[in-house]
Amino acid sequence: MLKRPSLGIARPLVVAAAFLAIAVASPGTAQAQSPMVVGSDRGGYLHDRLIELENLQRHGIQVEIRGRVCYSTCTMFLGLPGTCVDPNTTFGFHGPSRSGRRLAQADFDYFSEVMASYYPEPLRTWFMDKGRNRINGVYKIKGTELIRLGIPACRTA
Repeated sequence: MLKRPSLGIARPLVVAAAFLAIAVASPGTAQAQSPMVVGSDRGGYLHDRLIELENLQRHGIQVEIRGRVCYSTCTMFLGLPGTCVDPNTTFGFHGPSRSGRRLAQADFDYFSEVMASYYPEPLRTWFMDKGRNRINGVYKIKGTELIRLGIPACRTA
């Protein structure tokens, strides 16, 4: 007859390891993510920014826009929950294009909607009515104006 091995000292170690595994895996014990601070950002490709926005949203990372400028696709951070802005940042808005060239109307409308979906009201309505129609250059809006429209100001350090 085979004898079952005694756990002896191993039992407390197994129990301790199990508790440690549960504690590490438990979401309640994870430290809160630090906010992502956006410095001067002149934008970029819409596809790349959409991936970045999805990752930030999925992980619940808040964004602080504190740079000198936030142009083009950088402005889409404004639609993420908890995003705040520095009153001195200048935001630059323009419509979708292909390297500065106009898109076909159906594409222009579609990508305008995609961009606008990341803006809180009333910025979304303004963008669809006016902001998207500028292709060359940008409409500049100071952070103070966005704060006046209801976007939270970042706390000073």
